[in-house]
Amino acid sequence: MPFVNIKTPEAALSKVQKEEIVHKVTNLLVEYFSEAARPHTMVLIEEVKDGGYARADQVFILPDEYRAKDA
Repeated sequence: MPFVNIKTPEAALSKVQKEEIVHKVTNLLVEYFSEAARPHTMVLIEEVKDGGYARADQVFILPDEYRAKDA
């Protein structure tokens, strides 16, 4: 069973954007594994809360202007 785990900042993507990612990632995996993989493919999009991750030793907070409008 193909499994993809995507982590993204909380509220960075809208529901529509997440659905689009799920469909595109599933289609990508089907290209490699064949159509037989589609019903067994799992795509998990996890939203990480502000302050729950860091880069270059700085805790990250998503600025409001980058938050999805319909999240």
